[in-house]
Amino acid sequence: MILLTDGDSAARRVAENVAQRLGLRCISASAGNPTPLSGPELVALIKQAVHDPVLVMVDDKGDPGTGPGEEALAYICRHPDIRVLGAVAVASNTRARGVEVDVSIDREGRVRDGPVDKDGQPRRRGRLKGDTVDVLNRLSVPIIVGVGDPGKTGGEIDLEAGCEITARAIRQILERS
Repeated sequence: MILLTDGDSAARRVAENVAQRLGLRCISASAGNPTPLSGPELVALIKQAVHDPVLVMVDDKGDPGTGPGEEALAYICRHPDIRVLGAVAVASNTRARGVEVDVSIDREGRVRDGPVDKDGQPRRRGRLKGDTVDVLNRLSVPIIVGVGDPGKTGGEIDLEAGCEITARAIRQILERS
């Protein structure tokens, strides 16, 4: 299963589209701002999925502390029956500690070493900052790919660009798994 650390309406449309393009299963019920389902509820839905891999969205609605998205994410990652392939870490404008990424996909769709910001612009160094990513520092997630805000990169609503960038991020996870 693959995690996407965003769940607003634009992220949901992007996740559903990308899942269809790549032949994944998307748990649409995981979308929400914040995540509306608990970790146990999400695990039950993942186990019911018709095929793998499964794409699950988690979101804290900008909460800089540990919110429902991070709690659900941690529960899923620690569950003995779930194999997490990786996470697409979504950047946001927050004061979070952030997470180190393996690679990022910038707003032009290029694979980059290091993080990007909310607009998908490469940062020279540091961590990807996002409201639902700090928990990844405490978990064993094999691959973390950073992206700007899917569907809204550059402050504009562009779902097609968000789909392309998110699809590239997920392909990075699948290729490295």
